[in-house]
Amino acid sequence: MTRFLDRRSALRLFGAAGLGLGLAACAGPGGGSSGTASGASPSGLATSGAVKGTVSFAHWRAEDKAVLAGLVKAFVKKYPDAGVEQDIAPSADYQSTALRRIQGSRTGDVFTAFRGAQFQQIVKAGVYAPLTGTDVVDAYQRLLMGPGAQDGKQYGLPYQLVFNMPLANTDALDKAGHTAAPKDWDGFLQLLDDLKAKGYTPLAWPGGDSANAGQLLNVMVMNNAPSDDAFARIESGTLKVTDDWFLGTLEQYAALRPYLQERATGSSTDAVTRLFAEGRAGLLATGSFQMAGVRALGATFPFDLVAPITTAAGKAKYEGVFNTTFILGVNSASTVQPAAYAFLEFLSDPENAGAYANGTGQHVTVEGVEYTNADLRAVAPWLTRKTLLAPRFQFLDLDIRTAVENATVAVVGGKKPERAAEEAQRVIDQKRS
Repeated sequence: MTRFLDRRSALRLFGAAGLGLGLAACAGPGGGSSGTASGASPSGLATSGAVKGTVSFAHWRAEDKAVLAGLVKAFVKKYPDAGVEQDIAPSADYQSTALRRIQGSRTGDVFTAFRGAQFQQIVKAGVYAPLTGTDVVDAYQRLLMGPGAQDGKQYGLPYQLVFNMPLANTDALDKAGHTAAPKDWDGFLQLLDDLKAKGYTPLAWPGGDSANAGQLLNVMVMNNAPSDDAFARIESGTLKVTDDWFLGTLEQYAALRPYLQERATGSSTDAVTRLFAEGRAGLLATGSFQMAGVRALGATFPFDLVAPITTAAGKAKYEGVFNTTFILGVNSASTVQPAAYAFLEFLSDPENAGAYANGTGQHVTVEGVEYTNADLRAVAPWLTRKTLLAPRFQFLDLDIRTAVENATVAVVGGKKPERAAEEAQRVIDQKRS
């Protein structure tokens, strides 16, 4: 079994001077960013011209505001006639309102998108100025760029590389007698039992937050699903949530009930993050993107990631889940495209991307970045493990995704798995009719 201590010592493989992003199964070759605002784009994007005017940068990461402000200051020093204003909305609001806000460039000369449904909607609306053929694309690891492409064109640049799996307080796990990651479902339940026996809330889960309640679903299905594209097949109708594999997943959600905090189905992400940060929970069922937020609340304990393995020992195909998201792009209606493109290139420079990563606790997809952030280094061994691209973002119809995710919430709330699955399938069938 892989020991938590061994995960930390594995960092020696990456060198002491800084951690270069190495992905055995996910990464690809790529060049460096030109770092300039010149050049012609065959897609029509204005990449040349005077870099001037105020760029509106629309995104959902309020916790990144200060780090981005520092980068904006450096950008303005390089381009004195330009400026950048951050336009930030909460992630749930951004998911539902971003297209309306950025269409017509009322805001968001540079903007971000979630992988999956939102990205597809924005591409369909013609808001992205395609980046195919521009120099900035070469700054990124090519095999991680798929979520920002469609029909052979690169519309956006997935900037963040995150792990959508429970964040662990390894001090708590050590006290519970677990120095190794569970390799099967019985082992995971035993871990939760042992955490509970030591007085911890074993698994803090934000069941009342639609943006994050479904993060746990990624790892709950990664080894249960009959195919890697199972959620896409549920949406197309070739699989159903009443199939045995998904019913089995819902039964496993039911088995988690005794290990979640009180009123789990109504808990917000902020509430469970505080619970975890205060050292009262062993696992936080969101992802690596919460590390900086936990630190901001004063936590000093070491981190790791622990994915529930839902199969019997030796039957798991994947060890965990990753996602490439925060898809950066330039607005096709922007009146300051040269400045917007210059800012995109600036963020894509390895030194600046490293400043973002280390300051925010987010791995990035830019080539050549070195990580000095202790938490990023702690979870770095996951960069080379066998992980699945987060399946919940396969859903392109958000109503269908919500129906599937709501079934898990309903089961945690006490509903029988069969009934929850039937109700979700009715919604799916209605959406497809």
